Amino acid sequence: MPTQCTPKQLHFHALGRRDVIGRFDGGRITSDAGGVLLRETDLRLGLLDRLAQCFSDYRNPNSVEHSVRSLLGQRIYALALGYEDLNDHEELRRDSLLALLVGKADLKGTGRVRARDRGYPLAGASTLNRLELGTAERASSDRYKRIAADAAAMDRLLVEVFMESYARAPREIWLDLDATDDPVHGRQEGRFFHGYYRHYCYLPLYIFCGEHLLGARLRPSNIDGSAGSVEELERIVGQIRARWPKTRIVVRGDSGFCREALMRWCEDNGLGYVFGLARNARLVRAIGRQLHEAHAEYRRTGEPARRYRDFRYRTRKSWSRSRRVVGKAQYLPKGPNPRFVVTNLSPKRADAKRLYEDLYCARGDMENRIKEQQLGLFADRTSSATLRANQLRLYFASFAYVLMHGLRRLGLTGTAYARAQCTTIRLKWLKIGARVRVSVRKVWLSFSESYPHAQTFAQILANLQKHPPWLAPG
Repeated sequence: MPTQCTPKQLHFHALGRRDVIGRFDGGRITSDAGGVLLRETDLRLGLLDRLAQCFSDYRNPNSVEHSVRSLLGQRIYALALGYEDLNDHEELRRDSLLALLVGKADLKGTGRVRARDRGYPLAGASTLNRLELGTAERASSDRYKRIAADAAAMDRLLVEVFMESYARAPREIWLDLDATDDPVHGRQEGRFFHGYYRHYCYLPLYIFCGEHLLGARLRPSNIDGSAGSVEELERIVGQIRARWPKTRIVVRGDSGFCREALMRWCEDNGLGYVFGLARNARLVRAIGRQLHEAHAEYRRTGEPARRYRDFRYRTRKSWSRSRRVVGKAQYLPKGPNPRFVVTNLSPKRADAKRLYEDLYCARGDMENRIKEQQLGLFADRTSSATLRANQLRLYFASFAYVLMHGLRRLGLTGTAYARAQCTTIRLKWLKIGARVRVSVRKVWLSFSESYPHAQTFAQILANLQKHPPWLAPG
């Protein structure tokens, strides 16, 4: 049987005549000291305090060592710091730096009730798992899973944080919609085989406004890509208009969202829209002359060529009215590449070329935001058995994104990394080695003297501290 003890010394390859020896005797050292920037960000957003209010806690207060806010903070800070799985918390529960982030007064865990928990200031994986499994219907009577989430409240909080980022109501905002695949590898509730992606998956719907995440809805994959988009827009637009009644709203999406119900809803409710439109023979014939001109230019110059045509179009059955369509007649080395968009924006607002190249193509940046969510903040770790629990995991990843974006928006402004992605932020400013020393009056973080981004780190902290802490209304 292999030994379970940690060796006192680790012998590495010698450096000349000198032995290279490693020991696990450095004291309380963390690799995530930059997480204090996330804590400073949360103090400005009030994110964890408000998120905790989205949960009902039916536990006996006299037996609670980890508040709902503490559990949520532990989960969300860990995702932001790169710890994707619950199993990671079996080791993280002893981390004094993470305990500092979530607001634990006892950073060493010396005051825990049970002897076996002493030295572990944070919750273990099993406690965090119960946070995910509680339901509103059973939490009040269940023996273990006694915390229930309010999904509608979390949806409202995402939009609330977005609106608070503006000092005054903007004249216009663009809401980007997109669906993506979330591969699953078990028999989770709601997973189906998707013919386009060629694997079993969920099909989450994301709604962004620029870099701001406004909605993340986990859905089964046996549905149309636009399913539920009207309902999601109804609640988001309603919440936005309650505060910003004069702000113009434009909805944007690829051809998967070009559906009569969605376009009609936008028209009936005074929203603009720009959606991709899947090509067909009628549409291609409508831009036949422009395709011929683009082909002629390509043959003359050897460079890709494009032309545009603005026209009215109506499907034979599915559309209730004719609509403005812009066709891009493009010729590439591989041949013709006609593309189309449909919109209710007027030609005075944007001519054909600007509508396609500047307004519609800008939606491509949303794909970078989805990658940040799924690759950088592990929104695709949906391995729980139920769709409801996996939706809660998606919420955790979503609020981790909001926290990281808050750091980018408030802290990195004015630096060369104002548009850095979450993985870059984590690598350069969160993953910092430091020794943690706790005294009666102070918590000392001794950062490495060789840290290469010390000056920028100090600037980020100064930027954050220019913003006052969040205060609850009233």
